[in-house]
Amino acid sequence: MKVLAFFFCLIALDSLSQDVTTFILIRHAEKLSGNMGDKSDPDLTEEGKQRAQRLVSLLKDVGVDAIYSTNFKRTQYTVAPLSAAKGIAVKTYEPKNTAAIDAMLEAHGGGTIVVCGHSNTTPWTANYLAGKEDLKDFDDSDYDNVLIVSVTGKKAAKVLWLNW
Repeated sequence: MKVLAFFFCLIALDSLSQDVTTFILIRHAEKLSGNMGDKSDPDLTEEGKQRAQRLVSLLKDVGVDAIYSTNFKRTQYTVAPLSAAKGIAVKTYEPKNTAAIDAMLEAHGGGTIVVCGHSNTTPWTANYLAGKEDLKDFDDSDYDNVLIVSVTGKKAAKVLWLNW
């Protein structure tokens, strides 16, 4: 946790020198699979529910201006505890939609935006914001990535990749 706090401090210091919009991109927490639950829109596993609670601890000292999620239970439930803790309603967005990401930037420019997506949409969003295709889709069994994207202009961003 101390390492993550250090990185968040670096982001905060960087934002003092210029107008930076910070995206905290996470993939949803562990989901039910196989014959457990709705295959098209599965719920979180117990481990996933615990990870969603840890997100609150991870971001407890971070000012958050907006929380976005795709319209699936697994993403909505991942950010629900954070939404409750911060008193911020979760807004839905359409993944892999450049207009949706641009609208987030316009609405919350200079702020911090948490975006919960999927194994293929989270790296896609970071790539779009950075203006390059550096990140590949996450493995389907990989739930612990956090991408912190500091956007300083159109297609100008720094990406910090952490695990939680």
